[in-house]
Amino acid sequence: MSQARDFDVVVIGAGAAGMMCAATAGQRGRKVLLVDHYKEVGEKIRISGGGRCNFTNIHATHGDFLSGNPHFCRSALARYTPRDFVALVEKHRIAYHEKTLGQLFCDDSSTQVIAMLVEECRLGGITWRQPCVVGAVSRTHRGFHVETAMGAVECESLVVATGGLTVPKIGATPFAYKLAEQFGLAMVAPRPALVPLSFDPDLLARYGDLAGVSLEVEASCAGGRFREALLFTHRGLSGPSILQVSSYWQQAGACEPIRIDLLPGVDAREWLASHRRSRAGLAALLAERVPKRFAQAWAGAHGWSAAMAELSDRTLQEAALALSEWRVQPSGTLGYNKAEVTLGGVDTRGLSSKTMAAATVPGLFFIGECVDVTGHLGGFNFQWAWASGHAAGESA
Repeated sequence: MSQARDFDVVVIGAGAAGMMCAATAGQRGRKVLLVDHYKEVGEKIRISGGGRCNFTNIHATHGDFLSGNPHFCRSALARYTPRDFVALVEKHRIAYHEKTLGQLFCDDSSTQVIAMLVEECRLGGITWRQPCVVGAVSRTHRGFHVETAMGAVECESLVVATGGLTVPKIGATPFAYKLAEQFGLAMVAPRPALVPLSFDPDLLARYGDLAGVSLEVEASCAGGRFREALLFTHRGLSGPSILQVSSYWQQAGACEPIRIDLLPGVDAREWLASHRRSRAGLAALLAERVPKRFAQAWAGAHGWSAAMAELSDRTLQEAALALSEWRVQPSGTLGYNKAEVTLGGVDTRGLSSKTMAAATVPGLFFIGECVDVTGHLGGFNFQWAWASGHAAGESA
């Protein structure tokens, strides 16, 4: 058996957080090995943002993240901000633009961000092993012994950046969760997040024919509230507002309905009252503000076909409430194949908010998506990858 090679730091996972961590540690003068089992580097970066990578959000704060330990992400995000990552992007002369709501995208291609991180790793003198499967991991008097398909290595610090369970076709595995459990760290049960939601057969029968129809709404659930587009699909609901609120619905246990304001910014009672004497039906009236097909399906599902002038005051009150608070109970999600990120993961109460190190296992770090920190849609999860990776890289 050949002797294990020595490194100061071994980073498992060559995605956004892993490459940021490796580059940061390497440029501090640490001898770093970066290992990944997948054949391509930074594959989730490549496919993000329609191929242009929504690499950060200029408005990102700790309030844009869900976690069982809500303030955990505050320290890392404050010490490595969106402005810091933008400075790195500008250093590498990558052209970018703001799309909406503070979301920054590459003008050209997401591969530019991957190339930037690879170059930063080169500047840090990083050693790569890829594709290379990691096997057993054990503690030693110095730190850790790591078995890989390319030979064993030993290190002082071990950083786990293997992501969550989303998009299994590009290599997602539960490696981080299993390793955390091996070393006695608590877990928050993982679930798909930023994910389309499915309808039960009854709702699908009413609205399944609306696939492709989109409208602006304000969706809310369990404290999350988002005014963005809703999109009907052949299986249920999607669009930015639904992807956003899905994380809150999941965190609440998927047991309460999502509330959807179909006329955001409009007082539904006043609007209906202003048309009280109209001979038009509610569907025709609603079609002035939302797509006609949806207006007809929605009004029909509620049994409101009579002219406005013929509706009772009680029915109008019920209609106003339904317009401002249409309650939809999804039957589930479309799963990890369609999810943007994973909710839950390694319980942050067992990690240092400053360094990402495990409190009970010196030298062991968890960063990125495998940690119980989940951002909103729009560049926030990448900012967490950069911030948590940088925090671990500064300490490992």
